[in-house]
Formats: sequence, structure tokens, C-alpha cells
Amino acid sequence: MSDSSKSDDNRQANNPLHGKKLADILEELVVAYGWEYLADRININCFKSDPSIKSSLKFLRRTQWARDKVEALYLEYLDNPWNKEK
Repeated sequence: MSDSSKSDDNRQANNPLHGKKLADILEELVVAYGWEYLADRININCFKSDPSIKSSLKFLRRTQWARDKVEALYLEYLDNPWNKEK
């Protein structure tokens, strides 16, 4: 294994999003916060008007800026000590 691939492996091991599916992230956020909170935090129609996991995933997979915001919110969620699993 080359040195560059070792550093890539280390970087991914420390990335909390590595190996997480967008659907799992979104479902976890909806359970934790609800659609109304998500719509307040991230101003996109798929969270505001008749929200569903399916329609939101379709939009987020096509719209990188929105996906980036969802991932950033998920990282905030993970960083909150009240959300740590026991």
C-alpha cells in the first residue's frame, strides 16, 4: 500500500459521513428534529410542502448545495452531546 492511499484511509476513518447513506442521514435527522425544524434550518420546498423521504432524497441527490447543508446539519447533530447513544 502506498503512503498516499494510507493517508486516504486514515482520513476516511475519521470522517463521520464515510459509509453513511444519504437516506440513513435524512431519516435520522427527521426522527431527531422533524420536518418542520429541517424546513426552518434548510429552506427547501421538499422539507416544507408535503415532505417525504423519497421526494427529499430525489432532490438532494440532484442538488449538491442542499445535500451539503443536510450533511452539515447531520455533523452538528452528531457533535451534540445530548445525541450520543448510551
